Amino acid sequence: MSSTAPHITPEIVAEHGLSPEEYDRVVKAIGRAPNLTELGIFSVMWSEHCSYKSSKIHLMKLPTKGPQVICGPGENAGVVDIGDGQAAIFKMESHNHPSYIEPYQGAATGVGGILRDVFTMGARPIANMNALRFGRPDHPKMRHLISGVVRGIGGYGNCVGVPTVGGEVNFHPAYDGNILVNAMTVGIADTDKIFYSAASGIGNPIVYVGSKTGRDGIHGATMASADFGDDADAKRPTVQVGDPFTEKLLIEACLELMASDAIVAIQDMGAAGLTSSSVEMASKGGVGIQLNMDDVPQRETGMTTYEMMLSESQERMLMVLKPGREAFAEAIFRKWELDFAVIGHVTDTGRMVLIHKGETVCDIPLAPLADDAPLYDRPSMPMDEYKVWSGVKPLGDIPESTDIGADLLKLMGSPDIASRRWIWEQYDHMVGADTVQRPGGDAAVVRVHGSNKGIAISTDCTPRYCYADPYEGGKQAIAECYRNLSAVGATPLAVTNCLNFANPQRPEIMAQLTGCLNGMGDACRALDFPIVSGNVSLYNESKATGGGSAILPTPAIGGIGLLADVDVMATVAFKNEGDAIWLIGGPEGALGTHLGQTIWLREIAGREAGDAPKVDLAAERANADSVRALVASGTVNAVHDISDGGLIVTIAEMALAGRIGATLDSALTTASAFGEDQGRYVVTAAAGVDIAGAVKIGTVGGDSVVGVALDALRSAHEGFFPALMDSEL
Repeated sequence: MSSTAPHITPEIVAEHGLSPEEYDRVVKAIGRAPNLTELGIFSVMWSEHCSYKSSKIHLMKLPTKGPQVICGPGENAGVVDIGDGQAAIFKMESHNHPSYIEPYQGAATGVGGILRDVFTMGARPIANMNALRFGRPDHPKMRHLISGVVRGIGGYGNCVGVPTVGGEVNFHPAYDGNILVNAMTVGIADTDKIFYSAASGIGNPIVYVGSKTGRDGIHGATMASADFGDDADAKRPTVQVGDPFTEKLLIEACLELMASDAIVAIQDMGAAGLTSSSVEMASKGGVGIQLNMDDVPQRETGMTTYEMMLSESQERMLMVLKPGREAFAEAIFRKWELDFAVIGHVTDTGRMVLIHKGETVCDIPLAPLADDAPLYDRPSMPMDEYKVWSGVKPLGDIPESTDIGADLLKLMGSPDIASRRWIWEQYDHMVGADTVQRPGGDAAVVRVHGSNKGIAISTDCTPRYCYADPYEGGKQAIAECYRNLSAVGATPLAVTNCLNFANPQRPEIMAQLTGCLNGMGDACRALDFPIVSGNVSLYNESKATGGGSAILPTPAIGGIGLLADVDVMATVAFKNEGDAIWLIGGPEGALGTHLGQTIWLREIAGREAGDAPKVDLAAERANADSVRALVASGTVNAVHDISDGGLIVTIAEMALAGRIGATLDSALTTASAFGEDQGRYVVTAAAGVDIAGAVKIGTVGGDSVVGVALDALRSAHEGFFPALMDSEL
């Protein structure tokens, strides 16, 4: 072993994010003190970002199986059967810390990384989505962050040729110092051509493809596993730099090679780069691995093994090939102008051995890196104590609105409800020519190329509910995603998630995490909506100047559903003058009752108070079944689920989309207009058509909603983002 590494001091251990106890475990696992390279490898593999050491015991309680599930959590992405010998492969990941430090590259490389997770399994990506959380719109850094993130997502997705078809955006002061950027990709593969990451075949060649390795992104996984101090800008070198044009070449080269029988296993180099990809491939296969670091393609001179193993340079993949197929594979990657190098081989030792300049610079057992990483059952505050800690005030008496129309107008231009057109017009949502429902509806819909099947996609979460009541908030995030997919007529299939929380070493934060996961699990079981992939992002809090502390608990949910025929699909837009407006679901004898934690309460009454709305999972399932049946039969011609802003905001959005107003049959109260009771939909049908179990509430027609002209509503709705970003409408 090389003796040139510096002596490992407690300060060096702390800089690598390991506790003294964890370092002792490293020494015990190796049987000696590690050198710096070995310490670096353990530090990234045992980071929260790679090991899920604070969340894994709770994640294991989630439902992950179903007749449609081909592959659940544990691989690069989840896989579900969509019939006809085809599968949908999808996942959501976070790139929060990098996007706060350097928003353009942070967001761009987040998109690049999730694309690789999907195409590494043999799928051609067909759609990107995102879920974004920003701080106060008037915060001095926020315009810069919004602009950079949106340009980064658009710049990468547009160049790589995958449409960005939708997403969600929220604002809250809790994200002032720690924004959230969650990216999701969906791809399609043949069920008999799905690729996995477990290495096998002693002596088989290990091949590096894609871009060269540089010094960008070193300590990226470790940085993502710590909260922000006042030195956030100093961490800029830990942010990776992406190249979408290279990614496009990498997609095509990988898919071309995948059409052959040359690949044994394949893994993208994501967080922790060459370290995580090689460790995961070897540990899943129960084998060893030996790499010659001199053969790693490098774009900078004098790189150490430590730097090469921890670099998070983008657009790179690691493969195990069948022996004798190296020249065949190399010809494909050279044709696509990508690097190709045989850098090692599979062994039977169960160890990771790294050779650099003729010396063995790393020789460690693989099992402790992956299978025996620390696993913590961190203290969690009991929910009754959490409710006290959270400081959420009772709702109390709420005075009636003095002007429903004026309140609606204000809400339509408020940050969480205003049109996101300014954002999605910067994304190419039509590339590939298979997008059949564009951004702005309940769910995006993308045609499965060459067929009439469609994949519906939605991202959802209401963090203010999760803060007020983590259990109900977790249920609601799943239920809203299920509702949005059902609203377009799709049968919900499965879920991916991105669990964004603050410091898990705080019992109140663990209460949020466990409460949300319990709610999510119960909802998934009740709705037969399993979780097949996901990501955990912890330590999302900031001590940086001008920042807040902990983010709101944000378990972002990405769901997909299947449409048998995209020609039988619902949209939100009102269609015809004279159509009847119906309400499906909701409280008995009332249009709406629940004002706690609503957008109206925050934006109009200036309060954040009350309980989160309760989610009746049996009603959610029954109402969604009814809506899908109505869409499939052609009975209804417009559908929109009721969420932020309540009933009247939903109707206003349908009116704006269809450029037709609405007249309601009865006067509205504050609660019936703006209540956010769950499990509800607004649908329209031709006059004279009766909808069993629904309540007729109005008629499509005119040029206003509750006395407010559509032109005024549109001006408010579409004016927020251009005004904020100093852009033209």
